[in-house]
Amino acid sequence: MKFKILLIGALASVFFTANAQNYNNLNGQASGVNVITTAVPFLMIGPDARAGGMGDGGVASSADANSMHWNPAKYVFSENKQGFAISYTPWLRNLVNDINLAYVSYYNKLDRMNAIAFTMRYFSLGEIQFTDQNGQSLGYFKPNEFALDATYSRLLTDNLSLAVAGRFIYSNLTAGQTVQGVETTAGISVGADIALYWEKDVDWFKNMDAQFAWGVNISNIGNKMSYTKSNIERDFIPTNLRIGPRLTLDLDDYNSLSFQVDINKLLVPTPPIYCTDSAGNPIPDPGNNNKNQICAGRDPDVGVIAGMIQSWYDAPGGFSEELREFSLAVGVEYWYNNLFSVRAGYFWEDKTKGARQYVTLGVGLRYNVFGLDFSYLIPTSGVQNPLQNTLRFSLLFNFGKPKTTSVTPAG
Repeated sequence: MKFKILLIGALASVFFTANAQNYNNLNGQASGVNVITTAVPFLMIGPDARAGGMGDGGVASSADANSMHWNPAKYVFSENKQGFAISYTPWLRNLVNDINLAYVSYYNKLDRMNAIAFTMRYFSLGEIQFTDQNGQSLGYFKPNEFALDATYSRLLTDNLSLAVAGRFIYSNLTAGQTVQGVETTAGISVGADIALYWEKDVDWFKNMDAQFAWGVNISNIGNKMSYTKSNIERDFIPTNLRIGPRLTLDLDDYNSLSFQVDINKLLVPTPPIYCTDSAGNPIPDPGNNNKNQICAGRDPDVGVIAGMIQSWYDAPGGFSEELREFSLAVGVEYWYNNLFSVRAGYFWEDKTKGARQYVTLGVGLRYNVFGLDFSYLIPTSGVQNPLQNTLRFSLLFNFGKPKTTSVTPAG
């Protein structure tokens, strides 16, 4: 699929600190849309169909090969020794047919205490024709982004595990084109995840076995990314907090039902409200290197750790806006005899923070070492979703049983 774009439109979100907002300053009170944007948002796309069928949540779901994205600490609780998965997600299928996300994952449970895993995420933006301001062709290019991950997961107690993951991120959107006199380059960054996972069989229900679990994952803690050789403008990568519980009920010997909730919050600064004059032009602040003067909120030009901390109290709308920055994913999964599953979920995001709201449906099959998952998304907010009218799928293979060598957990 070939289509023309203007570079300034394609790269606005990565050349400048994004203020994707439509804010009104009414008597000093902030209201309206104020979306937090980052570089490489493809890191936040749910890569697999199982979680895609449960509202794009999975921080506390049972372990599988795709746990890296949701919570890598789950790997050490896997029931199999090794697993391998391939996932494919079409993107913007209503508009084009050559944008997609591919995800490959592998894990190995070394013994009862330790597990390792590796994944690769590749996002292809199809073929694009670059043009100058006069519409003259500058050639064709296939923009792409990818991330390579590795993690180590360790059991701390019989019920609690910890994982640390590392990530290399590469984003090539321009093929070195020059935009408004600025020479562009590929964006490169590195990041890390820190995750915890806890699960335990519980006797909360009479005549029914059950399992309760919870997980926490802080992902993409890493340096800012730049798309210009000057390195002046640098954007946060999507550092994210994901936390939530799961409850699984064994209805009988053949049927089980799981309920899970994921709560998410981006740990990057919220765009402030900048002061403007009567003509609508930004007012420089002489006391702050002539940066645009801020009327509400805080300066987003801070370091990574400072930005993570600041993200909890910097919204120009105050505490009420901070609460709107949380998104929610609720999922249900039914299994029959560990062979066939049906899934459903709902994802909710406040209308002032992106307005993603949708229902998801999914099915799964397992036979011997083989597994296959499908999911489908239905928007409910009236806002177009890049995944609507598309079918996501994941192909999984699980091998062997983990070693059961007795080792005393740390702590």
